Amino acid sequence: MVKQDLLDILRCPYCVSGETRKPGDDPGQLELIHDCWLVCQEPDCDRKYPIRDDIPVMLIEEGDKWTDVAVQDLPVPPPAE
Repeated sequence: MVKQDLLDILRCPYCVSGETRKPGDDPGQLELIHDCWLVCQEPDCDRKYPIRDDIPVMLIEEGDKWTDVAVQDLPVPPPAE
């Protein structure tokens, strides 16, 4: 299980980096879903990051794979790489 203090500081890497940085003081906030997914809360992002073996996979490419999957349809547990 990912600890809450880690969840409090993790942000969507797409929404906080370089040219794709979203406006605001704290962009890219993530919500823990099904205890094994981190879902970006930016309205136009839709990236979802799996948590495998208690380790969040915070790669933009990984989040990109799941943009077209609805939150309720995310596999539990996330598939292995």
